[in-house]
Amino acid sequence: MILAGRDVQVCVTQFHCTVYLHLVYHRFMVTQANVPQPPELAALADELRITLGKLVRRLREQAHPGDFTSAQKSVLLRLDRDGPATVSALARAESVRPQSMRTTVAGLEAMGAIGGTPDPADGRQTLIDLTPIFRKHLKASRAAKQDWLVRALQAQLSPHDQSQLMAAVQLLQRLADF
Repeated sequence: MILAGRDVQVCVTQFHCTVYLHLVYHRFMVTQANVPQPPELAALADELRITLGKLVRRLREQAHPGDFTSAQKSVLLRLDRDGPATVSALARAESVRPQSMRTTVAGLEAMGAIGGTPDPADGRQTLIDLTPIFRKHLKASRAAKQDWLVRALQAQLSPHDQSQLMAAVQLLQRLADF
């Protein structure tokens, strides 16, 4: 079973969920550090954390040079996923102060990644959105990462392994939703 078309999109989406799991797992472990755990689960958690970290680093290697900071990436991905938003709405969604978000937005505007237009519902507000040029950049960056991941899946995993990975991703999604 070699992945193609829709399956690749599903796999990439599931991988993004895996990355999210890594972030959620880290946050959970920091707050739950004093809760005793069975040794097998602690070893599994360590291996999962290390492996996910390595996979995330490998995907980052596929990014274009001069990529963005994590705060900038978070804002860009939110705008891509959720559409235009005000600075205040972005700050709330990212759990940062509006002043910090204004700094992040200003940096992204200076790079030409985002732009602002008056809010049609409230002319006093400015809606921030991705620029068409940046959307093109984002698409190319995602394509490079997806291409690497598909090639890695095909080269490193047998059809049986790919099926097992699909099942494991479903388990990871359940953990991420915890």
